[in-house]
Amino acid sequence: MYAFEFERPSTLDEAVKALGAEGAQALAGGQTLIPTLKQRLAMPETLVSLAGIAELKGISAEGGVLTVGAASTHTEVAGQTAYPALAHLARGIGDPHVRNRGTIGGSLANNDPSACYPAAALGSGATIVTNAREIAADDYFTGLFETALEEGEIITEVRFPIPAKAAYVKFEQPASRFALVGVFVSKGEGGVRVAVTGASEAGVFRWAEAEAALASDFSAAALDGLSASADDLIGDIHGSPAYRAHLIGVLTKRAVQAAG
Repeated sequence: MYAFEFERPSTLDEAVKALGAEGAQALAGGQTLIPTLKQRLAMPETLVSLAGIAELKGISAEGGVLTVGAASTHTEVAGQTAYPALAHLARGIGDPHVRNRGTIGGSLANNDPSACYPAAALGSGATIVTNAREIAADDYFTGLFETALEEGEIITEVRFPIPAKAAYVKFEQPASRFALVGVFVSKGEGGVRVAVTGASEAGVFRWAEAEAALASDFSAAALDGLSASADDLIGDIHGSPAYRAHLIGVLTKRAVQAAG
């Protein structure tokens, strides 16, 4: 580690002001940032903790929408009952330490290509709300560790339309519990959505061909003969692009079966 300033604002306005300073960086749960600092891969002059801001906390369901405060931990998301598929996803993140410290806002802001929440947001057609605007999930994820967030912009909450059917299935890397491939499937008023994480060099994405097949027949059988393309998929020591493409097909079927 190295010397840096630490600020703990109590309001969103104070946090925005603090992040406007040169060299400032937001700190949510710290599950990615702290290890990054230890390795000196990032060296901000000031860390601005978001943990003490009441405006960023709380989970509520109303009018068919689950609203999750950005500072809500994975454990808190796992404990809500309005959106069972999202609760199931949160229960499978990391280990108890990670789930009790990590936050949904921090995960979405970081946009790790193997993280679970991006699949939930994109697969649900969620809206990411910041201190400045509302961003549809389809417009939010822009690439590997990249999002539509501007410098100093803070996620305040995430709004999930609660679908009639949904499920998340992942094939996890056993050491990290990140998704080697994860698939989130939902069927709601906006149609069928299939979001894939862990597989692509570009980060989370929607599998349009599967969505089209499931729109007319929401069953695993509708996906028979359908194969995901291996183009632009990740190839590493854990699996080749072809292997990940195969997993996408298998896990999508399992997610549809789990969704019912």
